[in-house]
This record gives sequence, structure tokens and C-alpha cells, in this order.
Amino acid sequence: MNLANLIETWGDSNVLTMAGALVGFVFGLAAQRTRFCARAAVVECCEARTGDRFSVWWLAFGACLVGVQALVLMGWLKPSASRYISPVGSISGAVLGGLLFGAGMILTRGCASRLLILSANGNLRALLSGLVFAVTVQASIAGWLAPARQALVNGWAVDGGPSRDLLQLSGLGPHGGMALAVLAMAAGLYFFFKTHQRRWGLAVGSITVGLSIALGWGLTQAIASQSFEAVQIQGLSFSSASAELLMRALSSSTSPSWGFDAGLIPATFAGSLLGALVGGDFKFEGFKTENKLGHYLTGSVLMGFGAVLAGGCTVGAGMTGGSLFSLTAWLTLVAIWLGAGLSWRIHRSMGWPI
Repeated sequence: MNLANLIETWGDSNVLTMAGALVGFVFGLAAQRTRFCARAAVVECCEARTGDRFSVWWLAFGACLVGVQALVLMGWLKPSASRYISPVGSISGAVLGGLLFGAGMILTRGCASRLLILSANGNLRALLSGLVFAVTVQASIAGWLAPARQALVNGWAVDGGPSRDLLQLSGLGPHGGMALAVLAMAAGLYFFFKTHQRRWGLAVGSITVGLSIALGWGLTQAIASQSFEAVQIQGLSFSSASAELLMRALSSSTSPSWGFDAGLIPATFAGSLLGALVGGDFKFEGFKTENKLGHYLTGSVLMGFGAVLAGGCTVGAGMTGGSLFSLTAWLTLVAIWLGAGLSWRIHRSMGWPI
């Protein structure tokens, strides 16, 4: 049965949900087994070493860039239709939101996707932080934090289209984007095998994490091209998807319609859970005396507000949007790393656990 028949039989929304579930499961399983974590990568950079976690993150990022740019070159993905390029963006939101998100993920010991992965492994601290994160995201989208978010977003707007496309702004075009992606992938392979030498399984897992983001873009673009309805192309993003799952759990009558995000979070959880069970990593963990509950809660709020302000998290804006060479997505990614690095230095100066 081809895609057109699937859409005719099950409908656009259900097919999108299945696509989100497929991508989420692959991402969750691969991210759990490779211990993929942007926060850990930042910490290693702050400690002036390119260790295990940085090499895994960079290899995944390089694979993501290559996979997405390959789709663009083959004409299977139109970046100009994505939310990272097409609508009006915000430079102030990207920078400020990224800084807040980066600081928050140091406090919570994980970004949005990492909290979900850890929750499926039995980490109750991550589960609580993830719930607070989702509540804050919804409050920032349409709740009592929305006015503050809107005011900061309006501080420095940027027109949609070419003004948000780094490849058009620089004149590099699609072939230049592919060249940059290949360079990033080569650097990722260098860092990885310098650290891990012949751990081919871990390399495949890291590459799978990155390619799952490309898979999300490709599947939603394919569904959009076959559907008679307007379908938004999208990749992985765990901020809006978390808020959607929360609203769906609280009230089915007011929850959004089914789509890609509806399948993403539960399937990512399931993939991570399977990885933890197979690898013997599952165990319940709560708060201990050295854990600071206030740090986790504060970090979750900062991440939630920052994610909505910036238009995504480390995976959503940083990798999913960054793979399209979106100006605001790259600003967000850089700001997240800067915010996390500054938060790390404050932690060290205060003698807090990192």
C-alpha cells in the first residue's frame, strides 16, 4: 500500500500520527542507547575536552545536516515552506530564549528530549521536570506567560523567507549547504573515532539519532505532497509536542487534532523504555539529599519559557531548524550553548553539583 492509499484509507491526521510515532520510536531508542545529550556535550566543552558525549552529539548533528540537505538537493524537501523559514521570525526571541533554555538545562541536568528519555528509564526527577516544562510551555503559548513572551519576541523581528535563510543570505545555495553538511559530518566522524576508536555500534546509533530528524522532515513533506489538505511539514520538536500531550491528557474535548506531534512523545518514551530494558538501564530514581529540587523546578520553567520564546529546544530549533540553515535556529543553538556554559560557570563558582 503506497502513501496515497494510506492517506485515503486512514486520513491525513492518522497517517501523520503514525509518522510521528515511527520517527519518535527510532529517535528514542537510538538516543537512549547512545546517551545522546546536549547538556553533557556542553559540559565537556566547558571542561576543555571533547569526550564521549560531545563526540556523540556532534556526530548526530553532522548526520542530521547531511540527511536533511540530501533531501533538499533531491527535491524531496522544501525548506521555504517550513516554520523555521517561511513566517516572520524573531532574533530577540532566538537569542534570549536560547540563553534561558541553556541555563535551564544545566539546572535540570538535561534538555527537553533528554528529560523524556530519562523519564522512560525510571528517573522520577526527570519526569517531574518534564511535567513542569510542559506546563510552562503551554503557559507561554497561550497562558499567563504569553504577554511576556510576545513582548520579547517583538523586540527584534526578522521577515520570513530569504531573510531567515542563511544559505540564501550567504549566496551558498543548496550545494553550499550540502558542502557544509559534509564538512560537519567529517568533523563529527573525526571527533568520534578519536574518542571511541572502533565502537562502530555507537557510531551507527549516533548517526541514527541525526537521521531520524531527516526522516521526520521527509515523511511530513511526502504526506504534504500527497494530501489534498494543508499539511505543515515538520521535524522533531519536543516543546510544543509536550504541551500538546499535556492538553490531550487533561481534556480530550479541547485538545488539538491528531498529527505528527501526537505520536512523537509517546513513541519516543516507548523507544527509550525498550532501550533501557534491553540494556539493563531501567531503575527508579528519586530525589536525594544532594539533589536540589529548586534547581530542577527553576530550570524546567526557564527551559519551557525559553523554548517557546526561541521557537524550539536543542533538538527542535537547534538540530531540526538548524539542519535547514535557518538564521533564527542557528542563533538559538549558539545561544543555548552560551547560556549553558555561563550557567555551568556559575554552578562551579557556587560549588553546586553539575
